Amino acid sequence: MPNMQTSLEDLIGIEHSKLGFFQELRHKLEEIKRSNQELEDQRREILAILDGITDLMMVLSEDLRIISVNHVFREMIPDPEPEGKYCYTIFRGEDHPCPECPAFRSLSSNSVCRATAIFKLSDRNMRFDMVASPLKNPDWPQHRVLIFKRDVTLEKEYQAKFYQAEKMATIGVLAAGVAHEVNNPLAAVVGFAEGIKRRLPQLERTIDGELYGDLKEYTDTILKECLRCRDIVKTLLTFSRHAPASLSLVALNSVVSDTLRLLQHELSKRSGIQIKMELEESLPVIKGNEAQLKQVVLNLLTNALDAIKDSGCITVRTFLERGARLCLEIRDTGCGIPPEHLDKLFEPFFTTKPVGKGIGIGLSTCYNIVHDHGGSIQVSSNSGQGSSFTVVLPLSEECALEESL
Repeated sequence: MPNMQTSLEDLIGIEHSKLGFFQELRHKLEEIKRSNQELEDQRREILAILDGITDLMMVLSEDLRIISVNHVFREMIPDPEPEGKYCYTIFRGEDHPCPECPAFRSLSSNSVCRATAIFKLSDRNMRFDMVASPLKNPDWPQHRVLIFKRDVTLEKEYQAKFYQAEKMATIGVLAAGVAHEVNNPLAAVVGFAEGIKRRLPQLERTIDGELYGDLKEYTDTILKECLRCRDIVKTLLTFSRHAPASLSLVALNSVVSDTLRLLQHELSKRSGIQIKMELEESLPVIKGNEAQLKQVVLNLLTNALDAIKDSGCITVRTFLERGARLCLEIRDTGCGIPPEHLDKLFEPFFTTKPVGKGIGIGLSTCYNIVHDHGGSIQVSSNSGQGSSFTVVLPLSEECALEESL
């Protein structure tokens, strides 16, 4: 039997092979570590880019299930685990996709699609500009879509304030021109009418009694109408004057009466509309901006007139609530507001009026003015039966204290 004992060379050869194996393994491990480090660096770079995006971002599946979101989504949406849920359930509380959603159009057309929508988040209506981009990869079981939503609520509100300020500045220039052109001839008419009135007693014994009575009546009518014209011009000027920070003691009933005077011409052309005044007497004054409050009343009355169209009734009511708040209610018997529009009424540029009849900043302006006065504005409506807008304004501390005594 041959000698099978392991020689020294054999032992060295085996160890040499083991040494080569471990060296190769070590190189592989180092390559894996470098590869992992590169992947980790790329991951951190992508995360830094995503964290730098200030828009709400989410990746959706073809059926609009949320696959992933960014940190803006988590900060804005109070849902700790949105993944796997439908986006329309989170944003609308609905069980079907939103009609304006650009995701479907983006997937079907394989292009970037844009849209604008209003969502109610945390009891606040917010306007978003949305951009949808298709994500298609042959290795994925189904296509995906990337959605960006940019909050443009403040931007739209500032635009609305700018347009409103621009409009009011134009009205102010026109009012100043009208006042100048009307007041001068009006003063002459008043002066001559008063002169006739002073001389009438001299004619009393020289002319027929009936003729004298007619002349006296005509003169009184001229003076009365001239004074009414003067009040209208004065009211128009106070309405349009730009005084944003000027607060003074304001009588709410006077605000209502002055504003209605501005609408007398419009009301005279629409005989089918009845105005009922239920103004509570002896209301305390409030601290506010008279011109801005008149703007609120004018906008609400104009909307009521538009809602009624041919015939109906507008009730204007003022009252004191709980001794601490003044309320103005304008109720109409018009067409009412559909329930799906109630949440959007005070959004800038939201309007149900035909093109050319309004740009949708009236109620949003009312909301901002009332809010700046520390008050609130509430609306209730039944479609086809009419609407009611109630402006609630707080009394100043001095007035509230007097009311409580």
